[in-house]
Amino acid sequence: MRTGLRVLAAGIVVAAAVLGSTTGVIACAGILLCSLATALMRRRGLGLAGFALTTAVLTGGAWAVADGALPEGLSTSLEGQLGGYRVRMWQDAEELTGAHPAFGVGPGRFGDASPAVTEGLLADGKPHSALLQQGAEQGFVGVALLAAAFCWLLFALWHSPRSTQVVLTAGAALTALAAVATVGNALSVTSVTVGAGLLAGIATARPLSEEPERLRPAYSRRGADGRG
Repeated sequence: MRTGLRVLAAGIVVAAAVLGSTTGVIACAGILLCSLATALMRRRGLGLAGFALTTAVLTGGAWAVADGALPEGLSTSLEGQLGGYRVRMWQDAEELTGAHPAFGVGPGRFGDASPAVTEGLLADGKPHSALLQQGAEQGFVGVALLAAAFCWLLFALWHSPRSTQVVLTAGAALTALAAVATVGNALSVTSVTVGAGLLAGIATARPLSEEPERLRPAYSRRGADGRG
């Protein structure tokens, strides 16, 4: 079964390449490589710390692009990769966050408050970044809650009764999702959020097979005392 699942994962990478999704190829290949590498790891804390650091760097970089805090050459290069319209949306979101730092402009109201949206640069009215959308619509309170949810998820994976390989593979997948959500609208797709919740639940749940194993020694002790 494990070999079959690895073949399926490799097939997903190939499918992403056929569809021309560079982000999909990088994310899926990275998850697959992490899954293979975690077979050699015994300490999950180091891997989860790496995932947390990766997410912090990506989200900090996105915010720095929106704020214009990066050097001009690097900022120009990133803008070419991300697209000028996306950077314009991010800048609007950052300005709205600065203007309404506590609670933002209100959930779902970015499209009404963003000058770029009112000019018709983008039809869906979203900044294409979960982090910056939270900041613009719900302020730093929303950003803090979003960060706390991700940190709590990593904490739950750290204490998960599942094997280290399962935990780190799930952590890699959720980190990849966080990276995609930082530069896109991935969390706005219901199937994506449901899938992420299902993956997190599987990776942190106690296996059903542990219950009989936990009860079996008690029966054996009663039998040894002659009272079974």
